[in-house]
Amino acid sequence: MNILTFDIEEWFHILDNESTKTEKDWAAYEPRIHQNMDRIYEVLENVNAKASFFVLGWIAEKYPELIREICNKGHEIGSHTTLHQLVYEQDRNGFYQDVNRSIKTLEDISGKKVTMFRAPGFSITEENKWAFEVLYELGIEIDSSVFPAGRSHGGLPSYGVAEPSILKYNGVQLKEFPINTYKLLNKPVIFSGGGYFRLFPYKSIKRWTEKSDYVMSYLHPRDLDPGQPMIDGLSLPRKFKSYVGLKTASKKLNSWLSDFDFIDISTANNLIDWEKTKVIQL
Repeated sequence: MNILTFDIEEWFHILDNESTKTEKDWAAYEPRIHQNMDRIYEVLENVNAKASFFVLGWIAEKYPELIREICNKGHEIGSHTTLHQLVYEQDRNGFYQDVNRSIKTLEDISGKKVTMFRAPGFSITEENKWAFEVLYELGIEIDSSVFPAGRSHGGLPSYGVAEPSILKYNGVQLKEFPINTYKLLNKPVIFSGGGYFRLFPYKSIKRWTEKSDYVMSYLHPRDLDPGQPMIDGLSLPRKFKSYVGLKTASKKLNSWLSDFDFIDISTANNLIDWEKTKVIQL
């Protein structure tokens, strides 16, 4: 099962960088979202694929026509928060207000109920699992925020499985679509999105996909934009992660979607026998 998802945000929505952290900072950068969305649509239309789009409420508020366009093209929408902040840097009420605002905005524009969510940077960690309670309170039924390996934003390696599963925490229950991993030299390798997808050669991505029963892709409009400016002040690690492989990403994605069948989350949800899936108690 290969699932196709995109996190819809601007090219300057880079985490762990002071100059791109807040809504006030974003006003200094040129918008590139429309041309980058067109790149995504072109790839999807070439292979007749449908995807799940986790959209920032900020994008929806600023460009409501993009939400209508996503829906008109037959794709589905979930929340990616409103202001693209790391969850572990927020308190419970701040997170609630931010996600609630995004859900209401997306629902008002699309006319459809929002029941899917993904956290920026997969930033739900061992220390802020209360976020799953908030999502449940807000009517989220399907989450894709679990990164079941260590990473710069913490991750949730204790989750233990990289496959669709039932997540239970403190009395609430969600259907979880975590990011997939592939074991290489007995270590989990992530290859299906963001800088990982841009970094690895396509022959490796193809081989790992062929050997995986479950792949959860997570790409961004900026991943397909080789012409985006370099943001000043980025650390060397962040500069590498944010700009590596931009020139070849579109071709790589075209090949990936041509060589393998991908579906959206709703289709996957309907194919899974949830009564037989693993239950993960956090």
